[in-house]
Amino acid sequence: MQKDKITRRKFVAGTTGAALGAMVVPRHVLGGSGYQSPSDTLNIAVIGAGGQGATDAVELVAGGQNIVALADVDFGFVDAAIARRVRGRSGSQNPNANPNPEFAATQARMQENFKKLQEAYGKAKRYADFRKMLEEQKDIDAVIVATPDHTHTVIAKAAMELGKHAYVEKPLTWSVHEARVLRETAKRKGVVTQMGNMGHSSEGARLINEWIQAGVIGPVRQVQVWTNRPIWPQGVPRPAKPAEAADAPAGMGFGNDWSQRRFNKMAAEMMSSQFGSVPSTLNWDLFLGPAPEVPYHPIYHPFNWRGWVDWGTGAVGDMAAHLIDHPYWALGLTYPTSIEATSTPWGLDEKNKPASYPLSTKIIFKFAARGAQPPVTLTWTDGGLMPERPEVLPDDVPLNPEGGVIFIGEKGILLHRTYGANPKVYPASLMEVAQKVPQTYARVPVGENKQALHRMNWANAVKGKEKASCPLDYAGPLTETMLLGVMAMRAGQGKKILFDGEKGQITNNGDANHYLQREYRKGWSL
Repeated sequence: MQKDKITRRKFVAGTTGAALGAMVVPRHVLGGSGYQSPSDTLNIAVIGAGGQGATDAVELVAGGQNIVALADVDFGFVDAAIARRVRGRSGSQNPNANPNPEFAATQARMQENFKKLQEAYGKAKRYADFRKMLEEQKDIDAVIVATPDHTHTVIAKAAMELGKHAYVEKPLTWSVHEARVLRETAKRKGVVTQMGNMGHSSEGARLINEWIQAGVIGPVRQVQVWTNRPIWPQGVPRPAKPAEAADAPAGMGFGNDWSQRRFNKMAAEMMSSQFGSVPSTLNWDLFLGPAPEVPYHPIYHPFNWRGWVDWGTGAVGDMAAHLIDHPYWALGLTYPTSIEATSTPWGLDEKNKPASYPLSTKIIFKFAARGAQPPVTLTWTDGGLMPERPEVLPDDVPLNPEGGVIFIGEKGILLHRTYGANPKVYPASLMEVAQKVPQTYARVPVGENKQALHRMNWANAVKGKEKASCPLDYAGPLTETMLLGVMAMRAGQGKKILFDGEKGQITNNGDANHYLQREYRKGWSL
């Protein structure tokens, strides 16, 4: 009897891939050109399969991986979303489409890849409840978690506890506490992880690191970060029936009864006309998961959940993993020592409690000195607010209104767009210096569209072929830092929050510590 038989599951466990590489027979010997051996293929479950999950999965399917299971609370949405991507948004040629032949060819290949994904989805076993999937289906090697923010942690932790490798979409978790739990779980179980902030794997991200760390712009003490998000409803009241809407007494409008408070009450009541039965394809109870029970309304699902406190983390959660990521990495930042936040008004519920995030926010993060590097102040603005233009930036160079980052150094600035795209240094004379900086960071392979293959990087890391670009030992602290901004927003205007990163506690405002985690709904726990 063979005692040391190597199973396929052990082979893709991530820790033995490199050592066993010599045992893999070359593809051309086994099955001809293009053949991929079973030991080189992951069986993946997609949890949250219609939106970002489909974008993640299509890269893996194109890379030869198997989709063996799907878990989603609304397969009606999943199937419609995939069908739209296969036929194009309108189903016909867009007369305003980019005429560039290379772009058109790339789009055509993407459409073909989504056809492959549609076929894979058709063969995969389907579940409404991820817990049932994990319990019943034993052939799953790894999972993609692309559900709304509030269910990331319960899903990813359950999968990792079973030894499944995990690709978890940004912002990784809903709360600061959850990010720490996931990081500790990944370390304890020894699984291969990746957060879904694909810009972390980009060429631009590596250039930013190399230029900053080579001192091209000198020591950095200030960073400006901005985004045009939200692009979904925020600052709006929770839909409520007339008897439930927050009271708005007359006579508060300085001569006009139409005060903002009355307007919000009327808006909440107006949206109540859309209350109705839950769509037949949607399991609303599973959508709620560990969050408080709230009646279904079509303003919440799909996508718009991002703006609601119960399920999303607003513009910060959506975009900080793409924007704060690069200064956090390049400058070697750790936990902030203090956070301050100010914002436009929150959208309130019938009890005048925050229900939807403010339309626009400003958050100031302070970071301590790191060795010879000076302290850093990072300022985040969203809702379309832009930073002040640095004097060294030429007048004919616009700041992108969609978002970006400015590193302000003693010698000059480094400016880049969202996802680390198009990094440049100013004054222009510093670009000559930057272009001579040697490569010190390994590059992630790129696909046909010249974008880094962030998901395949994770899949190959599981097999021991590459190193994961953004594992949870980095993504966890980054997520905690981002979500400390959300905590500071909830703690209230005009307050400076002091944070002890080692202990994971707020030291000067005990009441604010309860914003670091949440109480789960009955039937849900970590």
